[in-house]
Amino acid sequence: MATVALLAMFSNAALAVTYDELMVKIREQRDAEASLWVERENDFREALEEQQRLVNEATRMRDTAEALSNTLSTRYDENEGTIAELNSLLTVNQGNLGELFGVTRQIAGDVAGVLGSSLINSQIVTPPGEENRVDFLRRVAAATALPSIRELEDLWLRLMEEMQADSQVVRYAAPVMQTDGVTVEPSEVVRIGSFGAIADGQYLGYVPSENQLFKLTRQPAESWMMDHAEDVQTNTQGSGYLPAVIDPAQGAILSLYVERPDFIERITEGEVVGWVIVAVGVIGVLVAAIQYVYLFIMKAKVGAQLKRLNQPQKNNPLGRVLLSANASTGSVADAMPEVIELRISEAVLREVPRLERFQAFLRLAVAAGPLLGLIGTVIGMIITFESITASGSSDPKLMAEGIGQAMIATVLGLGIAIPLLFLNAGLVSLSRSVVNVLEEQSTRLMAARLENAAQS
Repeated sequence: MATVALLAMFSNAALAVTYDELMVKIREQRDAEASLWVERENDFREALEEQQRLVNEATRMRDTAEALSNTLSTRYDENEGTIAELNSLLTVNQGNLGELFGVTRQIAGDVAGVLGSSLINSQIVTPPGEENRVDFLRRVAAATALPSIRELEDLWLRLMEEMQADSQVVRYAAPVMQTDGVTVEPSEVVRIGSFGAIADGQYLGYVPSENQLFKLTRQPAESWMMDHAEDVQTNTQGSGYLPAVIDPAQGAILSLYVERPDFIERITEGEVVGWVIVAVGVIGVLVAAIQYVYLFIMKAKVGAQLKRLNQPQKNNPLGRVLLSANASTGSVADAMPEVIELRISEAVLREVPRLERFQAFLRLAVAAGPLLGLIGTVIGMIITFESITASGSSDPKLMAEGIGQAMIATVLGLGIAIPLLFLNAGLVSLSRSVVNVLEEQSTRLMAARLENAAQS
């Protein structure tokens, strides 16, 4: 019992110590929590004050914005009314300016089209950042408002500038594309108004879309045109007058002119038929020329023989006829008129083929020329139809080759037939005049022999 009592005492003492410590800790924890709650309350209070300040600031800004909005709305309404009044005043004050606006746009559009393709653009250099004259005119033509005084003055200035440059012959340096279509070299260009340009003694073309001068791939074949170009290029006096070739279409006509095929190219386009026709024509002209020379010589000799009928010569047809009539075999039949007539007729017939030679060939060439041309025409049309069949369309560019061959063959055929027809007519006339003299003199000779026979 004593032992149990002792243990209980010690247990109570330990519990007392632990309880006191627990109470101390509880008080310390309570004090810490109280301090924390005070601190958090202060933070919340400060946050509340900051939120209130922000609310007050936002309210002030809202009131200021509402005041500004009301002011702007009032000003906007006032400006709308002012604009309406000014538009009404502008409409009243414009009067006939609307018609002027339409005319200005029309003129600007027309001039923009002309100046856009003008050769003078190759000389005018627009400073960087500035509007060139073509763009300015297009902008005025597309404007939806009345042009300003400055724009009207610029429009007038562009017109005067073009008119002045159109009447001048100017020498200036400009890049020129060479005939290879790639190389561009600076050259001295002589511009004749807006009608043409020359560089290095050659005619130039102009590409408006690229504002580029270029040498024509083919120059005119006529020497006088090239001589004029050279004279204009080398003339440095700057005064006086020189003949020059100009193109009123600003190079378009000249470009088409130089692309025309020459005589050899036209024959080549006719292919084999064309060369055959030309060969027939050349042979016909050569034989006609040979026969013309022969007939002129014989006619002159016959004329000389007519003056000396008693002295016949063998170098002309009439002399040979006279000699054959006077020839004698020593027989009795030589004096018979019938024999003499036959002998003279034989001599005349012997001379006629020489006088009328080549005429049959010329008549054949005259008849064959159009027929050969017709063959070429048919071949050309066949080529045209084949092009249409192969492409499935009637594109003129595809048909041009066949139609060109057909027309060239026709022209060549007629081209040799007509001259040869006249040449043959001249040969017939010349030969007939000589044959008539032979027949006339042979008849005279026979009449004289019959008279002598009758008198004897």
